[in-house]
Amino acid sequence: MLHVIRRGEAVNYMANILYGVNGEGSGHSTRAKEVILHLQEQGHTVHVASSDRGLRNLSEFFEVTEIHGLRFAYVNNRVRYKRTMAANLASAPKARKSIKKLRRKAEEWAVDLICTDFEPLTCHVGHQLRLPIISIDNQHCLTNAEVSYPKEFRADAAAAKLVTRFMTPKANAYLAISFFQAPVRKKNTFLLPPILRREVFEAKATTGDHILVYVTSPSPELGELLKTVRSRFVCYGFGREGQDGNLLFRKPSGEAFLRDLAGCKAVIANTGFSLVSEALHLGKPYLGVPVKHQFEQVFNAYYLEQAGYGPFWRELNKERTESFLFNLEMYRDKVAGYPRQDNSLLFRTLDQLVTRLAAKASVRGMSAGS
Repeated sequence: MLHVIRRGEAVNYMANILYGVNGEGSGHSTRAKEVILHLQEQGHTVHVASSDRGLRNLSEFFEVTEIHGLRFAYVNNRVRYKRTMAANLASAPKARKSIKKLRRKAEEWAVDLICTDFEPLTCHVGHQLRLPIISIDNQHCLTNAEVSYPKEFRADAAAAKLVTRFMTPKANAYLAISFFQAPVRKKNTFLLPPILRREVFEAKATTGDHILVYVTSPSPELGELLKTVRSRFVCYGFGREGQDGNLLFRKPSGEAFLRDLAGCKAVIANTGFSLVSEALHLGKPYLGVPVKHQFEQVFNAYYLEQAGYGPFWRELNKERTESFLFNLEMYRDKVAGYPRQDNSLLFRTLDQLVTRLAAKASVRGMSAGS
C-alpha cells in the first residue's frame, strides 16, 4: 500500500517493494544490499527474496524469503551447459512452488512495485499481478546497448542474450550498470555506473607486493602454473588454505578479500562484473581469464582489454602471465584514468522511477477499485 508524504511541493510515494535477487555468486547480493538500504532510507518498505548464496549473504541484514534459484554447473572453472540444463529442468516444480509462494506473499504485503536483480521469479509474479517492474543488473548492457565482441563468440553471445531476455522480460525500466560507456538502443533503458558497496568507497588503495588471484571454482591447473612465476600470489576460490611455495591460499572472507584487493599490485581473476568494477575503482590492473563458456565474463574481459586496463586470455600460460606483470606500469597508467563514480546517479534515477511508477500504479489501483 502506498503512503504519500508531501514535502513542500514534492510528493513522495512510500511504496511496498518486492526485491528479487539472483542467488548465483555474491555479486548480485552485494550490490542489491546497497540498493535495498538506500530504498529503506528513502522510507520504502522492501521485501527481499533470494536463493543460495544471495539468501545467505542478505539474511545477515534483512528478512529474506527463500525461493528456488536457477544455477550454473561448474567443473574445473568451466560452465557445463548440459549439467546446468539438466539440473534446472529437474527443479522446475520447485520454481513453480516458489512462484505460488511469492504471489501469495506479494498479495499479503500489498506490494506496489517489483525490483529484480536478474531474478526471474519475482519478475514473473510482477507480470501476474500487473505490477510495475524495475530491472537492475549488468547483464542487460548486452541486450539493451550498442556493444561489440569478438566474432568467434557469436554463438555464445546469442545464447547469453536469449537467457538475459528470458530472465526479466518486459520490465518497465532497465537500469543497466556498466564500467564502460555505450549508446543505449532500447527504450526505458538507463546505462549507469557500477553499484559499489560502501566498504569499497571507504577502502584505502595501496600497491603491495602481491597479486590477488580469484577463481569461481577450484582450478588446480592455474595454481600449478602460478608456482612457476616469480611473484607472490594471494589466492581465493581454490577450496583450500595455507602457504604453498609462492602461493598463499585463503578461504572466502569478505574483510580479508577486500583488504587483499585494496593492497595488491594487480589482479589475475575470472571476470565477474562485481570484482572487475571494484578492482577498477581501486586502480588495479586486471588480467582477465573468463570462466569458459560463460559469455558475460568473456564480454567483461573483452572490454577490460579494449580500455587498456589489462589483457584478456582464454588460456593462460607462463609467458602471458609474465608479460602482464612486466607491463604493469602501462596498465596502471590506463586504470588511473578510469572514471570513478559513487552510487548517487543510479540512486537518483531509481528514486525518480519508483516515484513515477508507484504513482501510476496508485492511479491504476484506485481506478480498478472504483
